Amino acid sequence: MWVLMLVTVLLLSACSSGGGGGNASGGEGGKSANEITIWAWDKAFNVAALNEAKTAYEKQNPDLKINIIEYAQADIIQKLNTGLNSGTSNGLPNIVLIEDYRAHSFLNAYPDAFKEIGSAINVSDFADYKLGPTSADGKQYGVPFDSGVAGLFYRTDLLEQAGYKAEDLQNITWDDYIKIGEDVKAKTGKQMLSLDPNDLGILRMMIQSAGSWYSKADGKTPDLAGNAALKEAFETYKKMMDANIVRLHSDWSQFVAGFNSGDVATVPTGNWITPSIKQEASQSGKWAVAPMPKMAGQANSVHASNLGGSSWYVMNNVPGADQAVDFLSKTFGSDKDLYQTLLNNIGAIGTYKPAAEGEAFNKADEYFGGQKIFADFAKWTTEIPNVNYGINTYGIEDILVVEMQNYLNGKSIDDVLADAQKQAEAQFN
Repeated sequence: MWVLMLVTVLLLSACSSGGGGGNASGGEGGKSANEITIWAWDKAFNVAALNEAKTAYEKQNPDLKINIIEYAQADIIQKLNTGLNSGTSNGLPNIVLIEDYRAHSFLNAYPDAFKEIGSAINVSDFADYKLGPTSADGKQYGVPFDSGVAGLFYRTDLLEQAGYKAEDLQNITWDDYIKIGEDVKAKTGKQMLSLDPNDLGILRMMIQSAGSWYSKADGKTPDLAGNAALKEAFETYKKMMDANIVRLHSDWSQFVAGFNSGDVATVPTGNWITPSIKQEASQSGKWAVAPMPKMAGQANSVHASNLGGSSWYVMNNVPGADQAVDFLSKTFGSDKDLYQTLLNNIGAIGTYKPAAEGEAFNKADEYFGGQKIFADFAKWTTEIPNVNYGINTYGIEDILVVEMQNYLNGKSIDDVLADAQKQAEAQFN
């Protein structure tokens, strides 16, 4: 899901400029009135979900031919930019999966390229926080899909060795978390968490919990120098480093190895990490999930946040758009049974609220000590603050990655954020 988030910085710049959608007919996406094409990445997750949706849809609508094409996320971004900048819809799909952090860059750059879809779904049936990135100017363009709802995954045995029980992990602050991490390190020798210095996803989770982001509500104006939540997130990150409770990693395999090997006691991240945790069979029964810590200094911070996630969009000027809308509205837009299948078969937690009442969401997971983790994730999903990710999330984060290292090396936090603000304004305004 999110492992490709940082690989397309230059392409994101292209997302932030350009004209509207094309008007030509034909192309890869619509060879006939009874054929649609869908682009998505990740064969085991998003493409698998599409195949389940295709199977469900074909039971009632057997005449529509549905072509599912897998591309890497970076390739989808490049192909969309190339096609939309060319002024023609030739070669574009009917439906495309777009990461929520990137959605507004496309909706802003190509306002006529995507079909308004609000009348085809009941918008209020989806988690509130997903409506920010999937809508623009009061119009709903995306069908929300998976949830990046975050949780604090933790090794119960290691926490117990340090003197902590499950109730001690409920409703804590990040300052509490650091204190617990120091005790875990002292008693077990294990690090509390693993971080990649080039990926500030943990900052994103912190600030979203307080209803804040890197840009102001307009999604365009950088909001760094005066951002109290971001300042506290930077300070919290440094406290973790100073407390020596962080194991550093540089890629996905090192990240997973940290907790699979038992070297790391907690994993505060999106729910999509669940299969990676469960791949170490020897640790079954030794894991649990608590709500995310909140920011101590932000009155509106909550114990819920998000990392990652994506949604489905229909291309406006590709023949077959109406059929594409029908497919989405009858599957990801309304099918509660489909969401049970997605959870049971591929572990995909959707953001369609009525589905949370289903049986799949209320199963106890023995790997997590019998905890009904999906019911918990569904509950936390409804509590995630809705923020506007804007059009420059990754571009701004590239600036912050550098400034974070400056901060860790002694530069004052106020200077760090002031300089980041100046750089962002120069680059994106």
